[in-house]
Amino acid sequence: MKLVSIVTPSFNQAPFLEQTLRSVLDQDYPSVEYIVVDGASTDGSVDIIKKYARTLESDSLLSGQKRSSALQSRFIDWWVSEKDSGQAEAINKGLSRAKGEIIAWLNSDDYYLPNAISAAVKIFDQNPDVLLVYGDMLAVDENSQTINVLKYKQHSLEDLLCFQIIGQPAVFFRRDAYEKAGGLDTTFHFMLDHHLWIRIAQQGKIMYAPQIWAAARYHAQAKNRRLPVEFGREAFRILGWMPNQPHLKDAFSKVERRARASAYRVNARYFLDGGQPVSSLRAWFTALVIHPPTALKRLNIFVSAILNILGLRQLRDLILRRRQSAYSRDKQKA
Repeated sequence: MKLVSIVTPSFNQAPFLEQTLRSVLDQDYPSVEYIVVDGASTDGSVDIIKKYARTLESDSLLSGQKRSSALQSRFIDWWVSEKDSGQAEAINKGLSRAKGEIIAWLNSDDYYLPNAISAAVKIFDQNPDVLLVYGDMLAVDENSQTINVLKYKQHSLEDLLCFQIIGQPAVFFRRDAYEKAGGLDTTFHFMLDHHLWIRIAQQGKIMYAPQIWAAARYHAQAKNRRLPVEFGREAFRILGWMPNQPHLKDAFSKVERRARASAYRVNARYFLDGGQPVSSLRAWFTALVIHPPTALKRLNIFVSAILNILGLRQLRDLILRRRQSAYSRDKQKA
């Protein structure tokens, strides 16, 4: 049975951390190694980690038994709390200790849905040539209420070069591919995952599974809410990096206009999230000029920017609240 290693980078996310930890420890897959790398949190996160960490007492509980993997996965196998340079360094640190053939990371404010790991392993078992698998995910608020269901589709390397984003919490990949890619680039802090997916996809096959595997939390302190504009800046860094990579040059040349327009489209989306509708509109129109189909596929960005400029943001918020209420009703019925 394949060992799966999961790393959680943690920093001052105590209100959400326990749900994250339990979502890994309660998975049905019996062979899981769990590593937590905390960045010297000061909000009580360390006490929560200690609650689930393997100790001499927990090991003695397993002695004399067959030490089934299911029992072992009830504890964090290794953890540390020390200052680091950010998320990428923490993940790299954890994955450098990982022994699993299949690996992933789960941020300390996100969580897995039941059976996610076993579903991912099944796909790897059935497709030995696949290097990375990804599923769908929920977008949830501070109270774990669903505000959206993010459904993806099968993407190619060219799609990733054009900033077709996949949901990081629902991604699993082979350790060999991660190591060959060189790990995460610690100079990235916002688009670090997408940069890695490109470097893995250039090695071989990635596969989409139409199953909901995880939940990504959207809250006031999340990077995508607190510093949204930085995502656009790093998208342009990746855009400038692509044509200089020997193994990407040919693929990039085929989609260059679409890729450039997509970077502006990403920038438009995050300007909108950052409360800068005029800048968002300017970026969207730039995408329209470069490659019209790319901009027109995200006409909702244009509409939302106009509503914000006209002072009708409340209308957009009302639509989002109604959508959230619909998800809540569906959950109650289920």
